[in-house]
Amino acid sequence: MRGSYGQFCPVAMASEVLCARWTPLVVRELMCGSTRFNDLRRGVPRMSPSLLSKRLVEMEAAGLIDAVPDARGIKSYRLTKAGEELRPIIMSLGSWGQRWVETGPTLDNLDPELLIWDMHRCLDPTPLPARRICIQVVFEDLAAEKRDNWLIIDPETGAEACYVDPGFDVDLYAECSLRTMTAIWLGLDTVAAAVARADLVLSGDREIAAMMQKWLGLSPFAKDKKQVA
Repeated sequence: MRGSYGQFCPVAMASEVLCARWTPLVVRELMCGSTRFNDLRRGVPRMSPSLLSKRLVEMEAAGLIDAVPDARGIKSYRLTKAGEELRPIIMSLGSWGQRWVETGPTLDNLDPELLIWDMHRCLDPTPLPARRICIQVVFEDLAAEKRDNWLIIDPETGAEACYVDPGFDVDLYAECSLRTMTAIWLGLDTVAAAVARADLVLSGDREIAAMMQKWLGLSPFAKDKKQVA
């Protein structure tokens, strides 16, 4: 086997399957509910399409996922029982990273599309008015083509991430740097603290602005507090 550790140890054998570059992140995306190729790509935007295709084939061969084509031949991917058993492992890995990896390097790896994609999956519509809500997130430190992003929350269709203007009236504008919003989403900062420092400027519907910390939803690992080695 190419890349084999050549050891009978179960840790070694499991690592041969799981520790190939990008594989844990593809598993993470499947855990988060992505099933189609294009959605998986949005969750791992720096992974090339050809490498993603290769990893999906390898994961299917290893018994981690099933690839099921629809009537048009378009495949959807779902974790098998073996793949689902990786859930606590991936979650524990993320919790360890949140607690022990230094904040600086974490906030150096910034990606606006990935952040908006992750944010839309964690939004909690419960505190929001029961109607379609449009939130425009403006990353003031980015180039024009990446600066404006939108989150749409609809009671009927759920949350959606948009990278081009959806054409709806905007209920709330949130203006900040990409680093500030990433820190808030990771639980390293809060909406109130960022607003008090003027690092985050909210304008529009005051009720929606006041509840932002509640509806924003955070990283699943935001609850894990930083530790000092």
